[in-house]
Amino acid sequence: MSTFTTTLHRGSDYLGVWPKERQLAALFPEHRVMSATRLGIRAMPALITLSLLVQFQMGDPQYWPGVVASVLFLASLPVQGLYWLGKRADTRLPPTLVNWYRQLYAKIAATGVPIKEPIAKPRYFELGEALSLAFKQLDKSFIRDL
Repeated sequence: MSTFTTTLHRGSDYLGVWPKERQLAALFPEHRVMSATRLGIRAMPALITLSLLVQFQMGDPQYWPGVVASVLFLASLPVQGLYWLGKRADTRLPPTLVNWYRQLYAKIAATGVPIKEPIAKPRYFELGEALSLAFKQLDKSFIRDL
């Protein structure tokens, strides 16, 4: 169970690190998954509460098993998003993205920003950190190089 919760925490960290830039939506699925996960985290508690209250107020007791199944499904949606993000954060980058990651680090370092050395085998989490820093320090033209 600790591995599952660790993955969820890693997904939550990744959700905070990855930049919220629309230019990345065409290149990476993270933007769409993160948008859906954020929406789920905000909206699902209200939907769950509403469905339970409506069933309690107007529903027939024979429908409770279906309502409970629906509530469990709604509650699982943000968890699924965080789990996917946690797994994605720990996935190693493909060779083409590793080269781009290193070029991105070189561009950031060339601007004089103090930055740690890039890792030898980066994961998507490190790419998210680099992209976040690049969007803060560089102009948006670095995306075209990908």
